[in-house]
Amino acid sequence: METKTKSIKSLAVLCSGGDSPGMNPAIRSVVRTAIGLGINIYGIYRGYTGLLEGDMHKLSLSSVSNIIQRGGTILDTSRCPEFHTPQVRQEAAHLLARKHIDGLIVIGGNGSFTGAMNLHKEHNIPVIGIPGTIDNDIAGTEYTIGFNTAVQTAINAVDNIRDTASAHQHTFLIEVMGRTSSSIALQVALCTGAEQVVLPNQGINYQDIADTIHKGVARGKTSSIIIVAEGEKEGVCYQIRDTLMKQYQLELRVCILGHIQRGGSPTALDRTIASKMGYAAVHALQQGHNAHVTAFNKGEVELVPLTNCLGKRTEVCDSQLDLIRALAI
Repeated sequence: METKTKSIKSLAVLCSGGDSPGMNPAIRSVVRTAIGLGINIYGIYRGYTGLLEGDMHKLSLSSVSNIIQRGGTILDTSRCPEFHTPQVRQEAAHLLARKHIDGLIVIGGNGSFTGAMNLHKEHNIPVIGIPGTIDNDIAGTEYTIGFNTAVQTAINAVDNIRDTASAHQHTFLIEVMGRTSSSIALQVALCTGAEQVVLPNQGINYQDIADTIHKGVARGKTSSIIIVAEGEKEGVCYQIRDTLMKQYQLELRVCILGHIQRGGSPTALDRTIASKMGYAAVHALQQGHNAHVTAFNKGEVELVPLTNCLGKRTEVCDSQLDLIRALAI
């Protein structure tokens, strides 16, 4: 899916779906790379919603000054259910044409990429995706920008909670984000020395959780940390707590980290990968590549067909789960 018949004079960039730390470094990289190549670059504000409303402005070098360290996105973002409708996408295509935009860079997750793919298929608009979601669950790429920062934010929070858990001799159920992906929960559990990790998409083994807590108490532990992936519905920790209290007479505390994991200054890793992806996205469009994603695989940024990245990675890393269990004895 490539076109090499039209030179690129103007590009636009937008963020769609949930925000993730690293979006701003990606935007900065896109803008500065485009300007360095003599390409006009426009920012579309509030994702596909802003595109439909024509909320688009030309960006300059100063537009992206002093943003590499900021979380969130200076372009803002949104979820746009209307974009699922072909007639709405047709209006978006007409607007891009009226603005003389030769290519679109979309920073976001699976749903955002689906919108970009439909825009390309239906109206032949050159598109490149940059994977940005804290869940690290996009097919076709081993890493999505924002994941490392979200994990580090959660680790810092769990470390603080462990201090008070130890002081008060409590067991804490700590819920982290990841509706369809267990990546954050597994990484946080490993890096905080959690006694147990619960992945609702694998089912909840209450007996196993209770046994883990009892074994700890038997060898003199006065506190425990159990990491829980939120699953499809936030608040599963309360269900787990209530069941363990009622059926196993265990006393537990609940802490839901929630959207704190989305914010914060991006880590060095996220800034680095986001910068590389932004650079690669602009060069890909300039060179005639189309309907691709700037994926990160085997330590390098590469172009992967967008069709390979429309599904979600939901598999659990069994080796990492085995490691967590081995070290939690």
